[in-house]
Amino acid sequence: MLVAAALVLLALMLMTWRVAAKAERLVPTCGKFVEIDGNRIHYVEQGDGRPIVFLHGLGAQLHHFRHTLFGRFGAGYRLIALDRPGSGYSARASGATGRLPEQAEVVRRFIEELRLERPLIVGHSLGGAIALALATEHPAAISGIALLSPLTHLEARTGRGFDLLYVPTPLLRRLLAHTVAIPLSLRYAQPTMKFIFAPQAVPADYMVAGGGWLGLRPSHYFATSTDVVAVERDLGQIERRYRAISMPTGILFGTGDQVIGEAVHGEPMLDEIKDLDFERVEGLGHMPQFVEPERVVAFIQRVAARAFANER
Repeated sequence: MLVAAALVLLALMLMTWRVAAKAERLVPTCGKFVEIDGNRIHYVEQGDGRPIVFLHGLGAQLHHFRHTLFGRFGAGYRLIALDRPGSGYSARASGATGRLPEQAEVVRRFIEELRLERPLIVGHSLGGAIALALATEHPAAISGIALLSPLTHLEARTGRGFDLLYVPTPLLRRLLAHTVAIPLSLRYAQPTMKFIFAPQAVPADYMVAGGGWLGLRPSHYFATSTDVVAVERDLGQIERRYRAISMPTGILFGTGDQVIGEAVHGEPMLDEIKDLDFERVEGLGHMPQFVEPERVVAFIQRVAARAFANER
Protein backbone atom coordinates (compact mmCIF):
# COMPACT_ATOMS: atom_id res chain seq x y z
CA MET A 1 0.00 0.00 0.00
CA LEU A 2 2.75 2.45 0.96
CA VAL A 3 4.74 1.48 -2.12
CA ALA A 4 1.71 2.13 -4.35
CA ALA A 5 1.12 5.52 -2.74
CA ALA A 6 4.79 6.43 -3.17
CA LEU A 7 4.66 5.48 -6.84
CA VAL A 8 1.56 7.61 -7.39
CA LEU A 9 3.26 10.60 -5.74
CA LEU A 10 6.37 10.05 -7.81
CA ALA A 11 4.31 9.92 -11.01
CA LEU A 12 2.51 13.15 -10.07
CA MET A 13 5.81 14.89 -9.31
CA LEU A 14 7.29 13.73 -12.60
CA MET A 15 4.25 14.94 -14.55
CA THR A 16 4.44 18.29 -12.72
CA TRP A 17 8.09 18.66 -13.64
CA ARG A 18 7.41 17.84 -17.30
CA VAL A 19 4.51 20.30 -17.59
CA ALA A 20 6.55 23.05 -15.90
CA ALA A 21 9.51 22.42 -18.20
CA LYS A 22 7.22 22.63 -21.24
CA ALA A 23 5.71 25.88 -19.95
CA GLU A 24 9.12 27.48 -19.54
CA ARG A 25 10.19 26.31 -22.98
CA LEU A 26 7.08 27.73 -24.67
CA VAL A 27 7.03 31.00 -22.69
CA PRO A 28 10.60 31.90 -21.68
CA THR A 29 11.73 35.02 -19.83
CA CYS A 30 11.48 38.11 -22.00
CA GLY A 31 12.56 41.04 -19.84
CA LYS A 32 14.91 42.26 -17.15
CA PHE A 33 15.30 41.43 -13.47
CA VAL A 34 15.72 43.69 -10.46
CA GLU A 35 16.23 42.76 -6.80
CA ILE A 36 13.75 44.39 -4.44
CA ASP A 37 14.32 43.55 -0.76
CA GLY A 38 15.03 39.91 -1.59
CA ASN A 39 12.32 39.64 -4.26
CA ARG A 40 13.65 38.99 -7.78
CA ILE A 41 11.25 40.91 -10.02
CA HIS A 42 10.91 40.15 -13.73
CA TYR A 43 9.62 43.05 -15.82
CA VAL A 44 9.38 44.38 -19.36
CA GLU A 45 9.28 47.96 -20.56
CA GLN A 46 8.66 49.81 -23.79
CA GLY A 47 8.75 53.43 -24.93
CA ASP A 48 9.76 56.78 -23.45
CA GLY A 49 7.69 59.37 -21.64
CA ARG A 50 5.36 59.41 -18.66
CA PRO A 51 5.53 56.08 -16.80
CA ILE A 52 2.63 53.63 -16.55
CA VAL A 53 3.09 50.50 -14.40
CA PHE A 54 0.84 47.47 -14.98
CA LEU A 55 -0.14 44.99 -12.22
CA HIS A 56 -1.69 41.70 -13.32
CA GLY A 57 -4.39 39.69 -11.60
CA LEU A 58 -4.64 36.37 -9.79
CA GLY A 59 -2.69 33.55 -11.41
CA ALA A 60 -1.59 35.79 -14.29
CA GLN A 61 1.65 37.42 -15.43
CA LEU A 62 2.99 40.37 -17.41
CA HIS A 63 1.97 38.99 -20.83
CA HIS A 64 -1.63 39.96 -19.97
CA PHE A 65 -0.50 43.52 -20.78
CA ARG A 66 2.61 43.15 -22.92
CA HIS A 67 0.82 41.02 -25.51
CA THR A 68 -2.49 42.87 -25.51
CA LEU A 69 -1.81 46.57 -24.94
CA PHE A 70 1.81 47.64 -25.33
CA GLY A 71 1.74 47.92 -29.12
CA ARG A 72 -1.36 50.14 -29.09
CA PHE A 73 -0.30 53.14 -27.00
CA GLY A 74 1.80 55.17 -29.40
CA ALA A 75 4.47 57.65 -28.33
CA GLY A 76 4.72 59.56 -25.07
CA TYR A 77 4.56 56.73 -22.54
CA ARG A 78 7.04 54.49 -20.78
CA LEU A 79 5.08 51.25 -20.30
CA ILE A 80 6.29 48.83 -17.62
CA ALA A 81 4.64 45.50 -16.77
CA LEU A 82 5.99 43.30 -14.00
CA ASP A 83 5.39 39.80 -12.77
CA ARG A 84 4.13 40.25 -9.22
CA PRO A 85 6.28 38.46 -6.60
CA GLY A 86 5.89 34.69 -7.02
CA SER A 87 4.05 34.97 -10.34
CA GLY A 88 5.51 34.53 -13.81
CA TYR A 89 9.28 34.63 -13.45
CA SER A 90 9.38 36.79 -10.32
CA ALA A 91 10.52 35.08 -7.12
CA ARG A 92 9.30 36.05 -3.67
CA ALA A 93 11.80 36.80 -0.95
CA SER A 94 12.43 34.16 1.68
CA GLY A 95 9.89 34.67 4.44
CA ALA A 96 7.57 36.83 2.30
CA THR A 97 3.90 36.37 3.08
CA GLY A 98 2.29 37.69 -0.10
CA ARG A 99 -0.03 39.89 1.98
CA LEU A 100 -1.53 42.71 -0.07
CA PRO A 101 0.17 45.60 1.80
CA GLU A 102 3.46 43.70 1.42
CA GLN A 103 2.93 43.45 -2.34
CA ALA A 104 2.03 47.14 -2.50
CA GLU A 105 5.29 47.94 -0.69
CA VAL A 106 7.25 45.85 -3.22
CA VAL A 107 5.65 47.87 -6.04
CA ARG A 108 6.55 51.12 -4.24
CA ARG A 109 10.13 49.94 -3.92
CA PHE A 110 10.10 48.87 -7.58
CA ILE A 111 9.03 52.40 -8.56
CA GLU A 112 11.82 53.78 -6.42
CA GLU A 113 14.44 51.39 -7.79
CA LEU A 114 13.61 52.22 -11.42
CA ARG A 115 13.45 55.95 -10.54
CA LEU A 116 9.96 56.31 -11.98
CA GLU A 117 8.43 59.73 -11.42
CA ARG A 118 4.99 59.14 -9.85
CA PRO A 119 3.68 56.65 -12.42
CA LEU A 120 0.07 55.86 -13.21
CA ILE A 121 -0.76 52.38 -11.91
CA VAL A 122 -2.95 50.08 -13.99
CA GLY A 123 -4.31 47.10 -12.05
CA HIS A 124 -6.40 44.23 -13.38
CA SER A 125 -8.51 42.04 -11.08
CA LEU A 126 -6.41 41.29 -7.97
CA GLY A 127 -3.86 43.74 -9.36
CA GLY A 128 -6.61 46.33 -8.87
CA ALA A 129 -6.78 45.51 -5.16
CA ILE A 130 -3.01 45.94 -4.90
CA ALA A 131 -3.23 49.25 -6.79
CA LEU A 132 -5.86 50.38 -4.27
CA ALA A 133 -3.58 49.29 -1.41
CA LEU A 134 -0.79 51.33 -2.99
CA ALA A 135 -3.10 54.35 -3.33
CA THR A 136 -4.09 54.18 0.34
CA GLU A 137 -0.70 53.24 1.81
CA HIS A 138 1.70 55.15 -0.49
CA PRO A 139 -0.23 57.93 -2.28
CA ALA A 140 2.87 60.11 -2.70
CA ALA A 141 4.54 57.44 -4.86
CA ILE A 142 1.96 57.46 -7.67
CA SER A 143 -0.10 59.95 -9.67
CA GLY A 144 -3.28 57.92 -10.18
CA ILE A 145 -4.82 54.48 -10.67
CA ALA A 146 -6.70 52.95 -13.61
CA LEU A 147 -8.45 49.72 -12.66
CA LEU A 148 -9.70 46.98 -14.99
CA SER A 149 -12.33 44.60 -13.56
CA PRO A 150 -10.86 45.19 -10.09
CA LEU A 151 -11.36 43.16 -6.93
CA THR A 152 -12.50 45.84 -4.48
CA HIS A 153 -14.65 44.26 -1.74
CA LEU A 154 -14.32 41.19 0.44
CA GLU A 155 -16.92 38.50 -0.19
CA ALA A 156 -17.48 35.13 1.43
CA ARG A 157 -15.39 32.51 -0.36
CA THR A 158 -18.53 30.57 -1.19
CA GLY A 159 -19.49 33.55 -3.34
CA ARG A 160 -16.26 33.39 -5.32
CA GLY A 161 -14.59 30.70 -7.41
CA PHE A 162 -11.46 30.54 -5.24
CA ASP A 163 -12.15 27.69 -2.80
CA LEU A 164 -9.89 25.17 -4.54
CA LEU A 165 -7.01 27.63 -4.19
CA TYR A 166 -7.69 28.51 -0.57
CA VAL A 167 -4.95 26.55 1.21
CA PRO A 168 -4.02 28.45 4.40
CA THR A 169 -1.07 26.23 5.40
CA PRO A 170 2.12 26.98 3.44
CA LEU A 171 3.44 23.44 3.89
CA LEU A 172 0.30 21.87 2.46
CA ARG A 173 0.27 24.50 -0.28
CA ARG A 174 3.80 23.51 -1.28
CA LEU A 175 2.99 19.78 -1.17
CA LEU A 176 -0.03 20.26 -3.44
CA ALA A 177 2.00 22.48 -5.78
CA HIS A 178 4.48 19.69 -6.47
CA THR A 179 2.00 16.80 -6.68
CA VAL A 180 -1.69 17.11 -7.62
CA ALA A 181 -2.18 20.82 -8.33
CA ILE A 182 -0.55 21.01 -11.77
CA PRO A 183 -2.02 17.77 -13.21
CA LEU A 184 -5.47 18.91 -12.01
CA SER A 185 -4.94 22.40 -13.40
CA LEU A 186 -3.95 20.94 -16.76
CA ARG A 187 -6.98 18.68 -16.80
CA TYR A 188 -9.37 21.56 -16.09
CA ALA A 189 -7.51 24.26 -18.02
CA GLN A 190 -10.08 24.57 -20.80
CA PRO A 191 -13.20 24.98 -18.62
CA THR A 192 -11.27 27.30 -16.29
CA MET A 193 -10.23 29.57 -19.15
CA LYS A 194 -13.75 29.54 -20.60
CA PHE A 195 -15.07 30.68 -17.22
CA ILE A 196 -12.48 33.46 -16.90
CA PHE A 197 -13.07 34.84 -20.41
CA ALA A 198 -16.86 34.31 -20.52
CA PRO A 199 -19.06 35.43 -22.13
CA GLN A 200 -16.34 36.07 -24.74
CA ALA A 201 -14.24 33.31 -26.31
CA VAL A 202 -10.76 32.36 -25.14
CA PRO A 203 -8.19 33.82 -27.58
CA ALA A 204 -6.54 31.11 -29.68
CA ASP A 205 -3.06 32.36 -28.80
CA TYR A 206 -3.65 32.80 -25.06
CA MET A 207 -1.56 29.89 -23.80
CA VAL A 208 1.65 31.05 -25.51
CA ALA A 209 1.38 34.73 -26.49
CA GLY A 210 -0.82 35.47 -23.47
CA GLY A 211 1.49 33.52 -21.18
CA GLY A 212 -1.15 31.03 -20.04
CA TRP A 213 1.32 28.15 -19.86
CA LEU A 214 3.23 29.88 -17.06
CA GLY A 215 0.36 29.21 -14.67
CA LEU A 216 1.07 25.48 -14.94
CA ARG A 217 4.14 25.47 -12.70
CA PRO A 218 4.45 24.67 -8.97
CA SER A 219 5.85 28.08 -8.03
CA HIS A 220 2.98 29.82 -9.78
CA TYR A 221 0.32 27.67 -8.08
CA PHE A 222 1.95 28.35 -4.70
CA ALA A 223 1.92 32.11 -5.34
CA THR A 224 -1.68 32.07 -6.57
CA SER A 225 -2.88 30.16 -3.52
CA THR A 226 -0.90 32.54 -1.30
CA ASP A 227 -2.63 35.49 -2.99
CA VAL A 228 -6.08 34.00 -2.36
CA VAL A 229 -5.31 33.63 1.35
CA ALA A 230 -3.98 37.21 1.43
CA VAL A 231 -7.25 38.55 0.00
CA GLU A 232 -9.16 36.91 2.85
CA ARG A 233 -6.88 38.54 5.41
CA ASP A 234 -6.33 42.01 3.97
CA LEU A 235 -9.00 43.24 1.57
CA GLY A 236 -11.51 44.11 4.29
CA GLN A 237 -9.03 46.49 5.90
CA ILE A 238 -8.06 48.09 2.59
CA GLU A 239 -11.64 48.79 1.50
CA ARG A 240 -12.32 50.79 4.67
CA ARG A 241 -9.87 53.45 3.40
CA TYR A 242 -11.19 54.05 -0.11
CA ARG A 243 -12.79 57.38 0.81
CA ALA A 244 -9.32 58.75 1.57
CA ILE A 245 -8.24 58.31 -2.09
CA SER A 246 -8.04 61.73 -3.71
CA MET A 247 -5.84 61.02 -6.75
CA PRO A 248 -7.31 60.63 -10.27
CA THR A 249 -8.95 57.20 -10.39
CA GLY A 250 -10.74 55.27 -13.10
CA ILE A 251 -12.53 51.92 -13.22
CA LEU A 252 -13.54 49.99 -16.33
CA PHE A 253 -15.91 47.10 -15.66
CA GLY A 254 -17.91 44.75 -17.87
CA THR A 255 -21.46 43.84 -16.89
CA GLY A 256 -20.87 40.31 -18.20
CA ASP A 257 -17.98 39.61 -15.79
CA GLN A 258 -18.60 36.17 -14.23
CA VAL A 259 -15.43 36.18 -12.12
CA ILE A 260 -15.85 39.46 -10.23
CA GLY A 261 -19.34 40.95 -10.28
CA GLU A 262 -19.64 44.57 -11.37
CA ALA A 263 -22.59 45.15 -9.02
CA VAL A 264 -20.43 44.30 -5.98
CA HIS A 265 -16.95 45.42 -7.03
CA GLY A 266 -17.65 48.19 -9.51
CA GLU A 267 -20.73 50.35 -8.97
CA PRO A 268 -20.31 50.77 -5.16
CA MET A 269 -16.98 52.51 -5.80
CA LEU A 270 -18.91 55.51 -7.17
CA ASP A 271 -19.87 56.29 -3.57
CA GLU A 272 -16.34 55.65 -2.27
CA ILE A 273 -14.01 57.69 -4.50
CA LYS A 274 -14.70 61.30 -5.41
CA ASP A 275 -14.71 62.18 -9.14
CA LEU A 276 -14.29 58.52 -10.10
CA ASP A 277 -14.10 57.94 -13.87
CA PHE A 278 -16.36 54.89 -14.15
CA GLU A 279 -16.81 53.14 -17.50
CA ARG A 280 -19.38 50.34 -17.56
CA VAL A 281 -19.30 48.14 -20.67
CA GLU A 282 -22.40 46.09 -21.42
CA GLY A 283 -21.76 42.37 -21.90
CA LEU A 284 -17.99 42.54 -21.45
CA GLY A 285 -16.35 39.79 -19.36
CA HIS A 286 -13.41 39.70 -16.99
CA MET A 287 -10.60 40.09 -19.55
CA PRO A 288 -11.16 43.44 -21.27
CA GLN A 289 -7.51 43.88 -22.28
CA PHE A 290 -7.79 40.77 -24.48
CA VAL A 291 -11.30 41.39 -25.79
CA GLU A 292 -11.41 45.17 -26.30
CA PRO A 293 -7.81 46.40 -26.14
CA GLU A 294 -8.49 49.65 -28.00
CA ARG A 295 -11.20 50.61 -25.53
CA VAL A 296 -8.89 49.73 -22.63
CA VAL A 297 -6.02 51.82 -24.02
CA ALA A 298 -8.35 54.79 -24.54
CA PHE A 299 -9.58 54.42 -20.95
CA ILE A 300 -6.03 54.28 -19.55
CA GLN A 301 -4.96 57.29 -21.59
CA ARG A 302 -7.98 59.24 -20.34
CA VAL A 303 -7.08 58.54 -16.71
CA ALA A 304 -3.40 59.22 -17.48
CA ALA A 305 -4.28 62.66 -18.87
CA ARG A 306 -5.88 63.61 -15.55
CA ALA A 307 -3.15 62.00 -13.45
CA PHE A 308 -0.21 63.52 -15.29
CA ALA A 309 -1.88 66.94 -15.58
CA ASN A 310 -1.65 67.14 -11.78
CA GLU A 311 2.10 66.61 -12.03
CA ARG A 312 2.83 69.68 -14.14
